[in-house]
Amino acid sequence: MIDGIDGRSHYADIGEAEGSFPVGSIVRLSNRSTEPRQVDRVIAEIAAANGGRYGIDLHLQHDPTASETFVQTHIRRLEAIRRATGAVERDRDGTWTIAPDHLDRVRDYEQRLAQARPVTIETLSTLPIERQIGHQGATWLDRQLVRQLDPESADHGFGRDVRQALVRRQQWLIEQGLMQQDGNDVRFRKDILAVLQHRELRRVGSEIAAQIGKDFVEPIPGLRVDGVYRRPVDLASGRFALIEQSLEFTLVPWRPVLERHIGSAVSGIPHGDDFDWTIGRGRGGPSL
Repeated sequence: MIDGIDGRSHYADIGEAEGSFPVGSIVRLSNRSTEPRQVDRVIAEIAAANGGRYGIDLHLQHDPTASETFVQTHIRRLEAIRRATGAVERDRDGTWTIAPDHLDRVRDYEQRLAQARPVTIETLSTLPIERQIGHQGATWLDRQLVRQLDPESADHGFGRDVRQALVRRQQWLIEQGLMQQDGNDVRFRKDILAVLQHRELRRVGSEIAAQIGKDFVEPIPGLRVDGVYRRPVDLASGRFALIEQSLEFTLVPWRPVLERHIGSAVSGIPHGDDFDWTIGRGRGGPSL
């Protein structure tokens, strides 16, 4: 059951949805698409140009600007389809046999998934809205304020709660010196979300350091992070991954590729708020 910003209560059949959704968290529900994704279209295009074959080397020849990490997302997609339907075949040399009707097979695969999981659930914030008002972190409320989005919220029910919370959060940000009010005009720092995220990471990093007895260090853009992925950490600023080494640890943006690799060695390079991840040790270079 979802209390919508339109002031109504909505009941949705989420089927065999994965993951947990804490009561009070902010989520977005949408119908699951059964159309092929862009990754599927790229695979079909490369295979059509190579006699029905697809592989890492063929992809890199087709698009020299692609990274091997990016190509691996296509491989994982094929693996998922192969395990579920057998609609694609992996050969001993690591390449794949892609049928001419590959996109039709992908549609069949997505339709099967839609029967079990009819909707897509995106968690926008695990922090209830009332706890976001005075929270030291980049909250869902902040993202609405910064993007100047009109949530089309109603003047009753949860919609009213959102309107009131936005006003109170804005006042809190003004008191913190992160926003300024000049008459009816309100201006915010351009780096307001980064500042709030940094504050939250420093606070949570210190708390975890006291628990596990290791130093918290922040990742440096462009420098490789190597370590063991221990667990996800849900913050108001988003979900982060705890990457641990022998004497220290860091918190970096979590990505779905890490989901099944708790306890595994990982290696990644930060690019702003994003990370290119490799499961297993990297090939050397600067490390955490």
